[in-house]
Amino acid sequence: MGSSQCSPSSPALTLYGYSEEMPGDLLGCSMSGEDRDAQEDELLALASIFPEDEFKRSKTSQEGEFQVCLDLPPNFEIHLKSNTAANILNERLHSTVSFLPPIVLNFELPSDYPSASPPNFTLSCKWLSPKQLARLCQHLDDLWVENAGCVVLFAWTQFLKEETLEYLNIRSPYEIEVCPNLHHVSPDKAESCSSTWSQEEEIFDRRAIQDVESVSALIKCILDFDEAQQKKCFDSKSYMCKICFSEKLGSECMYFKVCHHVYCNICIKDYFVIKIKDGQVHSLNCPEPKCSSKATPAQVKELVGEELFSRYDCLLLQFRLDLMPDVVYCPRLSCRTPVVQEPSYNMGICQSCCYAFCTHCQKTYHGISKCKLTAKKLSTQRNEDRADENTYEKYKEYLKNEMETQEWLKTNTKHCPYCGVNIQKIDGCNKMQCWKCQEYFCWLCMSILNKATPYEHFLSSSSACYRRLHETKENE
Repeated sequence: MGSSQCSPSSPALTLYGYSEEMPGDLLGCSMSGEDRDAQEDELLALASIFPEDEFKRSKTSQEGEFQVCLDLPPNFEIHLKSNTAANILNERLHSTVSFLPPIVLNFELPSDYPSASPPNFTLSCKWLSPKQLARLCQHLDDLWVENAGCVVLFAWTQFLKEETLEYLNIRSPYEIEVCPNLHHVSPDKAESCSSTWSQEEEIFDRRAIQDVESVSALIKCILDFDEAQQKKCFDSKSYMCKICFSEKLGSECMYFKVCHHVYCNICIKDYFVIKIKDGQVHSLNCPEPKCSSKATPAQVKELVGEELFSRYDCLLLQFRLDLMPDVVYCPRLSCRTPVVQEPSYNMGICQSCCYAFCTHCQKTYHGISKCKLTAKKLSTQRNEDRADENTYEKYKEYLKNEMETQEWLKTNTKHCPYCGVNIQKIDGCNKMQCWKCQEYFCWLCMSILNKATPYEHFLSSSSACYRRLHETKENE
């Protein structure tokens, strides 16, 4: 008859996984003026209501995407559970979050929307199961039936944002279930895989997609998103700096993640710079008195710059290595590379310069021969390799000083029970703090104390040091 022919299948339906042939009059070969105006008005209204990070409209077609973030109750706990055999690492998550990744609603408006057909859509989320998403899809269908002939996208997004938790009966603690997803399985494997899944694990609705690549990726996504959203909220509010007492935006401040004490970037940067230059990289604590919350390396790097952070990184690594009893340093002054000492062996081999040395005397490795420079052993034997009498006399003086030093240390100091460094108690109570590792310990029994409640050791009647906080040698 000369009239234009319609395509037997809808591009939108093909896009979302459908390929059934449908009559041309049902699809609608042309868009009526009323439908065109209604769609345009709806999309313009949505663009004016929602920010760009929540609503994105296609510039070339009547398509778009909503990212719907739910308002979680305070102290919302999540647990991660996986039903996939691929989770061989038994990865788990138990955390308290303020934000979860958004529910993503992708839509395409058919030519006869809203007069006759609803929007074509998919619903995807990382922490909702396909069964839960299928229930949401069904409710969106019901909302369209209730509002047939009217625009419905705003009603859909309001339902998802405000009623999802109640509709799905989600409470804290919430257990996330990761299910196999047919959308991530290749066609040749889908049939064999589906035969092993129980009826409850099948995909109920092709529009419902749990967008998860792996359990580890899901854990990282949840934690990263929660941290990013908390930072976004922090940056938009004003805070009082506890050092200079100036009120500044969060974007100009830093907070310690454990205690949540807030300081402006200028003040906390000066504090970090002084600490790093003094070599006190292990004690970049919150400046608040008696607060043990520490800054993260990422926070330090953001404030002090690359050059000073490199010093911080090197000193922090050295501090950590010094606490390891099986790590020694290459004796060559031009090298000083950390070397892991094998248990029950006194030989160290530097991986950098290949120098083999004795870990006791720090000289070239000498096999089963006795160390020639160990103070205790050299007190009973003479140096057979001395060059002349003057050298021998100097060594005897060195040996004498070394033995006197060891005797003084033995009499006047004790070893930290955590890192082993020598500590002298000059005055004060018996609750001690190591200058090197910052651990609390009791000077009387040398037990490590709880950092949160170090004095409990002296207040508990079951403790051997009960009421001995201020006990000294004179009143023992």
